[in-house]
Amino acid sequence: MEVVIVKDAKAGGELIADGIADLLRRKPDALLGVATGSTPIPIYDALVAQVAAGSVDPSRARIAQLDEYVGLPAGHPESYRSTVLRQVVEPLGLSQDAFMGPDGSAEDVQAACEAYDKALAEAGGVDLQILGIGTDGHIGFNEPCSSLASRTRIKTLTEQTRVDNARFFDDDIEQVPHHVITQGIGTILEARHLVLLATGEGKAEAVAQTVEGPVSALVPASALQLHPHATVVVDEAAASKLKLAEYFRQTFAAKPDWQGI
Repeated sequence: MEVVIVKDAKAGGELIADGIADLLRRKPDALLGVATGSTPIPIYDALVAQVAAGSVDPSRARIAQLDEYVGLPAGHPESYRSTVLRQVVEPLGLSQDAFMGPDGSAEDVQAACEAYDKALAEAGGVDLQILGIGTDGHIGFNEPCSSLASRTRIKTLTEQTRVDNARFFDDDIEQVPHHVITQGIGTILEARHLVLLATGEGKAEAVAQTVEGPVSALVPASALQLHPHATVVVDEAAASKLKLAEYFRQTFAAKPDWQGI
């Protein structure tokens, strides 16, 4: 696992966008796994800026959704499909044909989960998966004590996650669904490169447990320690509880430019 400490969220977004741009130059039809929420927005903004400047061509890229609420009406503005289309697909100038995600409105939710796992495999697998992290250490919607071998499935959200997400629903927790479809940890670990961005002091404890704690289902993000190519990008606030922060700064400063992220 590589840990990169940056000045702020904007710097983190630019660093990760540079990595995505490098990937698209090597593999123009790369399958990019995207996360939602406020944390990854600086990544998407920086990538769109690179596209506008003509430094990278995303026209053949494909976009894969990480998770989806269960039961929101089709086209609901806070469904993750709508969010990904609004924040990533449309700004990059891609068509909806480039997008894939689980069906949160399916009558048979379990079948929809299995179908999405199969679709990801048939697409050749995710080349780079962007991840955020919850204050309780969850990734995707794999809440604490999720199986580290889990596949795409339906999950019940914890009260804390619903509280955290209420800001997207007019601060009304009653509007936040109780269930989601999420790629499982086992599914996430199949991506070729995992990139987690965490910003703010509220994420500091979860980051420390993820990076320096034991691998444990209690902290689902700690499973990144098992991945051969995982990058954790954190701002100074989110890095504030890392015991090895100075070491991480030194190793990144000495990293050869050709290695990228």
